[in-house]
Amino acid sequence: MLTHSLLVVMCTLFLLSVPIAVSIGLAAIFGIQVLGAINPVIIGQQLYVVLDKFPLVAIPFFILAGNLMDTGGISRRLIDVARAIVGNTQGGLAATCVVACMIFAAVSGSSTATTFAIGAIMIPALVRAGYPKPWAAGLQATSAELGVIIPPSIPMILFGVAADVSIGELFIAGFGPGLLIGVALIAYVLVWARLTGHGKQDALDGVDPWPAFRRAIWALLMPVVVLGGIYGGVFTPTEASAIAVGYAFVIGMFVHRELSWRDLGPVLKKSVISSVVILFIIAWAGLFAFLINREGIPAAIGAWMLGVIDSPLTFLLVVNIVLFLIGMFIEGSAAIIVLAPILVPVAIQYGIDPVHFGIIMVVNLAIGFITPPFGVNLFAACTVARIPLERIVPPIVAFIGVVVACLMLITYIPPISLALRDWVYR
Repeated sequence: MLTHSLLVVMCTLFLLSVPIAVSIGLAAIFGIQVLGAINPVIIGQQLYVVLDKFPLVAIPFFILAGNLMDTGGISRRLIDVARAIVGNTQGGLAATCVVACMIFAAVSGSSTATTFAIGAIMIPALVRAGYPKPWAAGLQATSAELGVIIPPSIPMILFGVAADVSIGELFIAGFGPGLLIGVALIAYVLVWARLTGHGKQDALDGVDPWPAFRRAIWALLMPVVVLGGIYGGVFTPTEASAIAVGYAFVIGMFVHRELSWRDLGPVLKKSVISSVVILFIIAWAGLFAFLINREGIPAAIGAWMLGVIDSPLTFLLVVNIVLFLIGMFIEGSAAIIVLAPILVPVAIQYGIDPVHFGIIMVVNLAIGFITPPFGVNLFAACTVARIPLERIVPPIVAFIGVVVACLMLITYIPPISLALRDWVYR
């Protein structure tokens, strides 16, 4: 009875366009207060318990690091390096967008931050080069989702906390899928440019590699310091987030000298707002997950799936379909906090490595960032490009197809995720 009531209230609020976190929180409060499921004191207690986890400290730090990188000129220098690598060919400017997002993702951990930081430069440049504005916005939105797949990744931190899985192992397992999706997107945009005739000027407007690398040397060292420190055992992923902030501040303020003391106020304000939104979602989604677990829903779902689905391959297909549909309507952070404790025990019973399953879940929900009607990257890219949402929908379909094809490979070829993890940790 409680479970059905929670779902009915939550879905009703979704249909009324109530924000995701508020819908989840009100549904949980309804279950506690109206139905009298448990003592109302548990609300405050659980909200505190959900947020009282050391790894969550990394979220505001990585968000702040991404904003400092953008304001301090690091993102522009990374774009120059990306263009030096892949820009000297037809369609090279579009491929530059993908590579720049891959490099920026190696520090920011956020797809939305990547969309604004790289998109503010790349979308106008693509439009000036003759690329259709909706297509450019779709490319930026899709490339930015690499921000949650290539480590460090905020959704991976959330999955690790919710499912009690090593965040370090999740981080290193994300490299293979991130590179696969990045290479697939580069291949697609280069073929598309050849077939449609776009980007012919890109080969003539290339960037000289040596000056680009020289100007960006400090920016390129940032992911080396952060990720090298994690896997070298110097500091934890959470501590790495603070290192990233310090590095971005010093480089932007004293090396590039594009970050001023006056800029810190707006940067901190933007970072605080983004962090609070995510943590607000995490808190209420955690309370909702607590109620679901208390009712024994994960065990019931696991028993049902084991009775109906007799193959791990079929189970993964069903999970992918369900997560794809959920990602279209529910914000990824909330989905991870609620669904990870339910699905991970079932996956383990099928013999699926929880790290591999975590990568599948993160990649799948990352697709939700670019699927209508509520894909957050779509709204961010449309804001940068100054176009209505409906104009980005036609070109985004092909990009979604590319990422979904990569997801199938990641799902059914575990070494894509686990080979590097096994080499480092085993």
